[in-house]
Amino acid sequence: MSTGYYVAPTLIAECRADMTVVQEELFGPVVVAMPFDDDDHAVELANQSPFGLYDYVYSKNVSRGFAVAKRLRTGNVGVNTTQRNHETPFGGFKLSGIGRDGGSFGLDCYSELQSVVWPA
Repeated sequence: MSTGYYVAPTLIAECRADMTVVQEELFGPVVVAMPFDDDDHAVELANQSPFGLYDYVYSKNVSRGFAVAKRLRTGNVGVNTTQRNHETPFGGFKLSGIGRDGGSFGLDCYSELQSVVWPA
């Protein structure tokens, strides 16, 4: 396309936790990669972010990948995939928003519940 603003898929490697590109929530074909020493360090780095919409964990050991995923403070985690299941709730933690959308669970966001109490 000849008009508009487009960003080519981009990998930004060797980032540091204090870099703007790490601290802000990017919406585009951009992957930010940071080196880490072990699983604990990776989880610590990921959870330092003020945002928590989606994390991705890649591992040859699926059990290890799921163990790391459980420790991430984010609304969604892809283990060895970038796809999401549209029947499951979608939403973030921290500054990435409140509430969930998607699937039947997501309908709660559009509902107003009322409690009516009367003496027995």
